[in-house]
Amino acid sequence: MLPSLFISHGSPMLALEPGASGPALTKLAAELPRPKAIVVVSAHWESQRLLVTAGEQPQTWHDFGGFPAPLYAVQYPAPGAPALAKKIAEQLNNAGLATELDAQRPFDHGAWIPLSLMYPQADIPVLQISLPSRLGPELQTRVGRALSGLREQGILLIGSGSITHNLGELNWRAGPEVITPWAKAFRDWIVEKLAANDEQALHDYRHLAPNAVRNHPSDEHLLPLFFARGAGGAFSVAHTGFTYGALGMDIYRFD
Repeated sequence: MLPSLFISHGSPMLALEPGASGPALTKLAAELPRPKAIVVVSAHWESQRLLVTAGEQPQTWHDFGGFPAPLYAVQYPAPGAPALAKKIAEQLNNAGLATELDAQRPFDHGAWIPLSLMYPQADIPVLQISLPSRLGPELQTRVGRALSGLREQGILLIGSGSITHNLGELNWRAGPEVITPWAKAFRDWIVEKLAANDEQALHDYRHLAPNAVRNHPSDEHLLPLFFARGAGGAFSVAHTGFTYGALGMDIYRFD
């Protein structure tokens, strides 16, 4: 059975400058059974309600600006999975989570950038589930639990965000050896609560975790973690590290 994963996808430049995360993602993918399909909850698809991509061939969306031209040439032409999308929408609706299909949505960079390092052939069907971010961690836990059975069917479930995400306080010249104390303290608290399976504390992280609001001025980049945790089992750390001083690049698995 496949695990569920939480991936800190970092800057869009990860696609061209993979640093330590690229080899970690490549290694992780090589260790897993080949998925029949991949389902991604990305921090970059915020919505009012739950939506599931249902296009046959979603486009690669370069949903960012100000980066070098070669990044905009990168494509990830993975097929969609319309039949699976319909099945997932039915499962979520049956779990009391109103869900609709979206046949037009392209792949945002929270999905295609990490997948380009894990499965560069882009030959595994991919779909995305949107992130109703205003509804917080509890909803994502429910979505993950409602879909956890897909793991037994060879479907890889991924939450793609960032363990820390305050772009306004990054040091763009810092090397990977530079780790900001307030970011590390938050990351360590999250890891401690994940290891203890302390769901109540995790759901209330904005009040309980050290420097929570400083690390996540808005919480859309942490919410995919709750999807991955809800969908999976035992927690372990697959990769840990920081870039630019305070941008956490951790990768977690839930077996």
